[in-house]
Amino acid sequence: MNDGLDLPFDFDLAELAPADDASAEAVERFWSGDLTALSHHHTTSNDSHSFVVAHDRSATWGIPGAPQVVAIAVARDLSRLTFTLETSYHATVPFAQNWLVERGCPPERIALADGDHVRPADDLTLQVEQQIRESGTRYEVLGTHTSDFDPYETWTLVRDSSAAQAPIRVFHEEWDYDAGTYTMREGAFADVGAARSWLDDRSGPLPEPPEYSDHNGAVVRARIARIALARSASASTTPKAGLDATRTAPAGPDQRPVQARLL
Repeated sequence: MNDGLDLPFDFDLAELAPADDASAEAVERFWSGDLTALSHHHTTSNDSHSFVVAHDRSATWGIPGAPQVVAIAVARDLSRLTFTLETSYHATVPFAQNWLVERGCPPERIALADGDHVRPADDLTLQVEQQIRESGTRYEVLGTHTSDFDPYETWTLVRDSSAAQAPIRVFHEEWDYDAGTYTMREGAFADVGAARSWLDDRSGPLPEPPEYSDHNGAVVRARIARIALARSASASTTPKAGLDATRTAPAGPDQRPVQARLL
């Protein structure tokens, strides 16, 4: 599912026509030569599908702060010789994976490929990423930002439909290139204004969600424990892509950090 990630890649649309105007526009919107596949999954049948998580290198040179991870879903109707193609941009890989899972991709099939990588700094990072991937339509994205320069980070601002308290959440991803690690954290706020103030000022630590300390905190700790156990069990073997615990490492100090992380 994750092998053969070559650049450039194509969507195997030869001799197929777009089924609608939106698909035709989506194909024209980007050139596959700008895309580096981070993971992909394909089905083979008369109604075949492709699901891709990719880094769009052209976004690096676009609007500052724009998301650079693109999720791509392709459905081919070989009996009609047509296809539909949908794309969605995200600040982080887990949100892109969530978008694809909602469109029928098995979550275990869109895990990142193994290779040189920046490692998650801790098990809480993996738990938060898993929570995002499996969230369905729980989160309404209100805004994102990707920083190419110090501080090397992304954030995604969402409204959590499942939160009984502090329903505005910030998912903050930060990279430590010297250590070769990254962290993902969730913060909780009463309203958008409070979240925006924290993002602008960073006057204190990211406030933890209230459920981390109430009765649901046991659920969070149990998930972290399961992740830790899985990592421990695989520590003496080749890392498994199914843990989705990798980011590609920087190739050198002269490269732009966000590109290096994603490529």
